[in-house]
Amino acid sequence: MLLKTFGWSFAITAAGLALAGVLWGWQGLAIVAILSVLEISLSFDNAVINAGILRKMNPFWQKMFLTLGILIAVFGMRLVFPVVIVAITAKLGPIEAVKVAIQDHDRYEALVTSAHPAIAAFGGMFLLMIFLDFIFEDRDIKWLAWLEKPLAKLGKLETLSIVVSLVVLIIAATTFATAVPVHDGEGTIDKASTVLLAGIGGLITYLVVGGISEYFENRLEEEEEEAEEEAEAAKDAAPAGKQGGGSAVGLAGKAAFFMFLYLEVIDASFSFDGVIGAFAITNDIFVMALGLGIGAMYIRSLTVFLVRKGTLDDYVYLEHGAHYAIGALAVILLISIKYEIPEVVTGLIGVVLIGLSFLSSVMRNRKEAAGGGDSGAKAEVASGV
Repeated sequence: MLLKTFGWSFAITAAGLALAGVLWGWQGLAIVAILSVLEISLSFDNAVINAGILRKMNPFWQKMFLTLGILIAVFGMRLVFPVVIVAITAKLGPIEAVKVAIQDHDRYEALVTSAHPAIAAFGGMFLLMIFLDFIFEDRDIKWLAWLEKPLAKLGKLETLSIVVSLVVLIIAATTFATAVPVHDGEGTIDKASTVLLAGIGGLITYLVVGGISEYFENRLEEEEEEAEEEAEAAKDAAPAGKQGGGSAVGLAGKAAFFMFLYLEVIDASFSFDGVIGAFAITNDIFVMALGLGIGAMYIRSLTVFLVRKGTLDDYVYLEHGAHYAIGALAVILLISIKYEIPEVVTGLIGVVLIGLSFLSSVMRNRKEAAGGGDSGAKAEVASGV
């Protein structure tokens, strides 16, 4: 099971480290390894969130997530995205931007870092909306009931998440963004308008991609309910020997496509802090892409592992812990517009929150088992990947 799920990750790690050693020597190999660990530590909560969404999809789209999705994650977000940011912010042509990234590492680092306020505002708002929509929803299972119960009552106001997000964005733009330190220089610069526009862009992206995905998901559920009713009627009318059992299938078609896009935007939002943080270790675009790409592959494999094992069903508070970690990351991204926050802090917050939710889940399971609940082993969930 472990080798089947993480086999490609192990193979890519071996090949990637070997390539790093050949191209950049022992120092390059060490940097690539460090970047991989950085990416995994910063994105562990991403795997839990992805698993919660991926388990709704059918085997084909789960495979797409692990194949096409990883290409987008590695080449799109870790290699192409920073170059696009440089081209836009410095008003350079695509070819010139690529030349800067390859030949002038110091300038490339300065240009990407100067774009950090916009990147942080976009990603911060997108992740904040995910957290708020989760925390304002009335759920049967509650981790921190003293907090989640009153928030669920407030969540009956449909637009509350948007209102809270806009208030947070305005506060960030009028406090952190008015005096952003200049990269490798003295003084500050006002980025309030940039942060406002980027933040609204992140909010709109969430509403559009998430809304379309939810629309098609709801339509698919309605169609499945109608099909089940028809099948039940046909089953009642058919002779006993001709009756067959139905089987649950995951999301497919347009619903799965937009869910896939939603997953990719989530991954992009999680990768922002990793890409920016990587400059503390290296400013070589290819070393950075290789190291972060290896880490991203492990996160994808971990997501599939969680789906296959049905871990989120066994440890019911894990999803809560991951969403709290998302909320913390959103706040950290907005604060980082002005203040530098070490990556170790970002990573530890996520690990601690997920660790606590896991322990709470274990304690809950033991209580249920002691009370006579079903403690039997759970069958693995077939994912098709």
